[in-house]
Amino acid sequence: MLQSNEVEEAIKRILSHKGVVGLVVINHEGIPIKSTMENALSVQYAAQVTQLLDKSRSMIKELDSNNDLTFIRLRTKKHEVLVCPEKDYAMIVIQNPTES
Repeated sequence: MLQSNEVEEAIKRILSHKGVVGLVVINHEGIPIKSTMENALSVQYAAQVTQLLDKSRSMIKELDSNNDLTFIRLRTKKHEVLVCPEKDYAMIVIQNPTES
């Protein structure tokens, strides 16, 4: 498990990248525990990404029971959503794809 200062340093490093719009860290229940975005938007991203993670993990396991989900990159016309799931939490990064 990462120490609090390591997490803070990682977040600062990510936020310093050009094009990053926001970052949300969610716990294993899909509840935002850290965010650089407005609360309502953080909750919305958390809820949607939690469903996406559950469905993606299920799909991966059905295709190959020895495999596991490690990263999701979802690009839309407006943003790119990067999701890094871990055991106890997931990190969601929203960035502007034209600036990244």
